[in-house]
Order: sequence, then C-alpha cells, then structure tokens
Amino acid sequence: MKHHYDTIVIGAGIAGCSTAYFLKQLGQDVLLVDKKGIAGGGSGAAGAFFSPKVGIDLPIKQLSDEAFLFAYELYSKHFSEHFLQSGILRIPKDATDAQKFETYRRYITLEHEIYTPQKLKELGIQSDFEAILFPQAGICDPSICEQMAQGIEYELSDIKELNQENDLWICGKYSAQNIVLATGYETDLLDIRYMSIKGIWGNRGDFKTQFKLDLSMHKNISISANFDGVIKIGATHELDVKEVIPCDEKSVAGLLEKASSLIDSSDFELTGMHCGMRASNRDYTPTVGKIIDVEYMLQNSPNILDGRRYPLRYIPNIYLHNALGARGFVFAPYCASELAQHIVTGKAIDARLDPDRLFYNWVRKLK
Repeated sequence: MKHHYDTIVIGAGIAGCSTAYFLKQLGQDVLLVDKKGIAGGGSGAAGAFFSPKVGIDLPIKQLSDEAFLFAYELYSKHFSEHFLQSGILRIPKDATDAQKFETYRRYITLEHEIYTPQKLKELGIQSDFEAILFPQAGICDPSICEQMAQGIEYELSDIKELNQENDLWICGKYSAQNIVLATGYETDLLDIRYMSIKGIWGNRGDFKTQFKLDLSMHKNISISANFDGVIKIGATHELDVKEVIPCDEKSVAGLLEKASSLIDSSDFELTGMHCGMRASNRDYTPTVGKIIDVEYMLQNSPNILDGRRYPLRYIPNIYLHNALGARGFVFAPYCASELAQHIVTGKAIDARLDPDRLFYNWVRKLK
C-alpha cells in the first residue's frame, strides 16, 4: 500500500463507504480506514431498510425525499444485486397514528399506493388501519458497503489521533491532503461537541421461515420481505444505550413478539443476531461539511458566550459525514455526493446539511 493519499476516510459504514465511492468517481486517490471492518458497526447491524419519511412538510422531510430519490437511482442502477426493491408498507401504530397518516398523505410527493385492511389481510398482514406502500423502497444488504469500496484501498486500523504536518494530515503511517470523519457515534478524534452527536442502539434478528412475504413493512418495528428464505426483523431505536454491548437474545425475542402481531411467525427460526450503534443529533438532520475550530473560537472570541457572533474559523482540510440516524441508507449517498463535490471542485454543500447551524446554540448553553 502507498502511504500518501488525496483523502483518507475514517469510518467504513455506509457514510464512509459512500463518501469514498464518490471521491473515487471524481478521480481522488482514497484510503478507507475502519477499526471494525467494512460495515462492522451500526451499518451492518441496521435492518438496512430503505424507506422514505412519512410526516408533515418540514425541511427534514423534503431533504429525506430528495435523498431517497438520489439513492434509489444509485442503488437500482449500480448496486441492484445488493438492493431488494420489495416496496415497504408504512402501517399506523394505533388509531391516533392512523389519524396522523391521514394528514401526512397530503404531503407525500413520492410514488405510493394505499392498502386497505382487507388487502393487507389477503397478503397475510394483520392491521385494522390503512397502510401506505412505497414501491421504490426496499432493503439494502450491508454488503452494499463492500461493493462501494471496490477498487479503493482499505486498512483495518484504529486511528487514535490526527496530526498535521506541512499542510498534510497524518494518520499513523499514512498521510493525506484531506480527512473525512465518518465515525458515527464515536467522536473523540476532534472536538465536535457542538454537533451533539449521540448514539442510537439497534438490534436485528434474522429468521429462517417458509412464510411467504413479498413486501417489507414498518409499524413500530421493521419486517423485511422474505428473501432466500430469510426475514429480517429490526432494527430498534434505543436512545439510552451509551456503550456497545453484546447482542441480546432477549431483545431479539421481543422483536419477534412484536412481529407476531402483524404476520404468522410460528415457524420462524433465529439464524442470526446483529446489534450496533448508529448516530444522530438533536435536530435529526445529517451533519456534512467543514468542522469549526472550537478551541480557537472560544479563546479568541471574547464575547461569544454573550451571544455575539464572529466569523467562524475551520480546521483546514478536515470534513465530517455523520448523524444519519436511522435512515443511513437513505441519506448517505446524497450527503456523500455533496461532500465529495465540495472537496474536489469547491461546490457549496447543501446548506441544510451544514453543521454550522448547531454551533451558536451550543455556545449559548455553555454560559
């Protein structure tokens, strides 16, 4: 392996792999680094459900819809072997949720169909409420990360610190002009406290079954279509888990119990458990772009704690792709494309992704 690169991407989940992919498409010499292996963390543990957001017409939904269409085109054209376009049914959790769905329907801009309770019953799905089918949605196998990383040099390594020498970033024995941090909930390489990135713990169980299920669905959990005799159930969204723990059979059993209220799971046989931490932040919007030099700003901006705003100073040639939440496989390609174009061509990143939005709110709380 060489020792110098245009860009080193630290983190090989869907965020890091998609960033490396788009940088390579733009002609960059890229090194991808991860301490757990490709898709070895939250991306590998996620259910990898590729589904649009249902809700009112807020900026996060608009962003999610645009990212969904971008990712759908990428997956269906270039990674179809790793993308099962099963369609995903969004099923209300209860009567109150069903009333909300009636409101949400007016804001749906993506292709969709309404499934009545009778139609769901014919498919072997139990629900007292109408559901919304998004036919472009489906399941991304985590192996899509490995496919994105094809032709990109990869190193299994735990980067403990970053140093800068002569305008180059040094990571162990490697150097690069640029660094991209796609490390998820682990944020100790630089001071990015202002982004308030937090972990979302998730469990998933894979079950062997003969139950015929051609559609995937989401109610309070996600259930995949039957693909090669296996149905995936997960992943959970637990905010109070602070550290990675071994996969828990009890939690997986709870997933199966919830699934049993929707489909016949009598012959389900557990064949695999997966668990891991994904990353989100306080406004549930991805953070993509430059990183503010927090230490410099606090030391050299005397009235910043009183609400005064100063020109922001950034750490040079280091970037972030993080906080994708439970929709990593939806957001990652769009965010990665925006970041890669910025690094290579200088094109401005979609302002909705800009982490700067979080800085002054954080500063105010320091006082």
